[in-house]
Amino acid sequence: MTDTGGHCSRLTTSPVQIQTQEFPARADQVRHARRFLAHTLRGCPVADDAVFCVSELATNSVVHSDSRRPGGTFTVRAEIHRGDHVRVEVRDAGGPWREPRDADGRLHGLNIVREISASSGVDGDALRGWVAWARFDWPRDE
Repeated sequence: MTDTGGHCSRLTTSPVQIQTQEFPARADQVRHARRFLAHTLRGCPVADDAVFCVSELATNSVVHSDSRRPGGTFTVRAEIHRGDHVRVEVRDAGGPWREPRDADGRLHGLNIVREISASSGVDGDALRGWVAWARFDWPRDE
């Protein structure tokens, strides 16, 4: 785990904080990923939305990516730009990509992330791994 600081507080002159932690790609580890991010973002105004979205992204890694194979992992990374934005990402082991389907009329993981975040996306490829990310703008009145 890379640890470059404690919790978030609004300081305009502080450097970017980056924290990363790797987890075994098992369903029971998604709650640990949420807990890690909640602790990392303690005091940040966008923490709840970011934690919710990381839960969705981590679940996708555990259920849909090649990380689900024995010994697989996923990594959560938080990049905190105090007073501006928070970017979170989940990196997995790759595997075939399929866009979520809305045929049943309800939103699914990546769709929910798109709705909640200021921006989001997926980078990488099936062989080297996918990085699903979301950016949350820091409210200007905080």
